Amino acid sequence: MAERVLILGGTEEARRLAAALAEGGMFEPVTALAGRTVDPAPVAGSVRVGGFGGPEGLAEHLRAEGYAALVDVTHPFARQISAHAAEAARATGVARLALVRPGWVAGAGDRWLEVGDEAEAAAALAGLGLLDGTSVFLALGRQRIMDFASVAGVRFLVRTVDPFGPPWPGCRVLVGRGPFDAASERALLEREGVAAMVCRNSGGVSGAAKLVAARALEVPVVMIRRPAPPDLPVAASVAEALDWLAVTVGKTGPAALEERRS
Repeated sequence: MAERVLILGGTEEARRLAAALAEGGMFEPVTALAGRTVDPAPVAGSVRVGGFGGPEGLAEHLRAEGYAALVDVTHPFARQISAHAAEAARATGVARLALVRPGWVAGAGDRWLEVGDEAEAAAALAGLGLLDGTSVFLALGRQRIMDFASVAGVRFLVRTVDPFGPPWPGCRVLVGRGPFDAASERALLEREGVAAMVCRNSGGVSGAAKLVAARALEVPVVMIRRPAPPDLPVAASVAEALDWLAVTVGKTGPAALEERRS
């Protein structure tokens, strides 16, 4: 009988992990989505939508559904759910892994200004000497953008998966779902006359296209640093997560061999 694995998802890596587990047959993936996106991308296996009610609710769900493992594959900036996952796993004794994709690293030609959060990013824009009427691309989605509402003299552009009304005058919303390529991102920056970009260091291949475009156009990027990583153990790729599941839950690989020898 396949072991059930709860995947805290919403990312590209979570979808890839669910697909690999569903195809392998050893595990039964159940992906939990927060429900913020109206039409989420398809996910292999079962899907659960909605919150758990804090770490206590997540712990109760783990017990009630008999999961063998919990894999946190949420966004690198989803601080709260990752903390709840670690707490729930400790309370229940369910094996837990955090899969965190590597962050981006500035290279030759990048004009990055690293800051700690959105409030610092808003303040940093003033130091860039942007002209009145300049366009700034907020590559942040719709969450945590209100810190920029007080920045005077600047027009903002926000891109989201789901449409919503402009959050304040002078902020325009574009609807689009990635992945985007470097050519289309460059065309967007040129068409909108973007003079600066703000984004979080989310990492990942699909999101890097906007940084390639910014580098080519010499557009400065205000880069929000990542929060502290989740509690160990942490994997950096889907392949590492699959290996961890095989050893920890499936009882195969070097650890299982060592157990049989002892």
